[in-house]
Amino acid sequence: MQGGYAIGRTAPLATLDIDGEIVGLASAAGWFVVGFDRDAPPVVTITVTTADGSASHEAVIAPGAFNIQSIDGLPADQVAPVDPILLARIAAEGERKAVGFNSVADLDAFRSGFILPVEGARRSARFGGQRILNGEPRRPHFGVDLAAPVGTAVRAPAGGQVVFAETGLHFEGGLILIDHGQGLITAYLHLSKVVVMAGDFVEQGQMIGAVGKEGRATGPHLCWRMKWRGRNLDPSLMVGANASRS
Repeated sequence: MQGGYAIGRTAPLATLDIDGEIVGLASAAGWFVVGFDRDAPPVVTITVTTADGSASHEAVIAPGAFNIQSIDGLPADQVAPVDPILLARIAAEGERKAVGFNSVADLDAFRSGFILPVEGARRSARFGGQRILNGEPRRPHFGVDLAAPVGTAVRAPAGGQVVFAETGLHFEGGLILIDHGQGLITAYLHLSKVVVMAGDFVEQGQMIGAVGKEGRATGPHLCWRMKWRGRNLDPSLMVGANASRS
């Protein structure tokens, strides 16, 4: 479905092609993951190629059900910043985040399944909904919001490598990015505390930070996001996925 994924296995280091675009290689064990964007088309063709030939699969993509969410009372500079100094800061932060989002770690930790990063949280916003901020229509919300008290532990939902970890970002506050393999990146926004560093390898269930309300947030929660090679995915759909026995 839109915002969903496929996990597969082929020959080690086979070339992966999505709709005619080469996007990388399978892992050394042959595992690969494919993400379907929030606005993915009805059919996506997945092709793997080895020295012995190629094989394709047409994935039929079901449409997502995305709602509309209005948030009022945000400071103006959190909706449409105009100050040149602030804009320069946001641009610099964007460049650093882009490095993390472009990571392609040689891992396949995604195949063992995901857990929720915050236990006992209330889901306060779903993935993919249209956002209206202070009355202005904005881009869709590409995260799942998990409301919990400030200081609640945030744990790695799956193993991977930390590729970004900073505090004090304008929009995100404390932000961590984890690469679970082949560019499947999860993001953790608005953290009040970050307890890992870029380059660290984490295991499923390991504490990485704490819930906060930093950056563009009206209350304490974790905004949990997932991207795969520029495509925005719904991380909650990965909870319980387990291909490790295949």
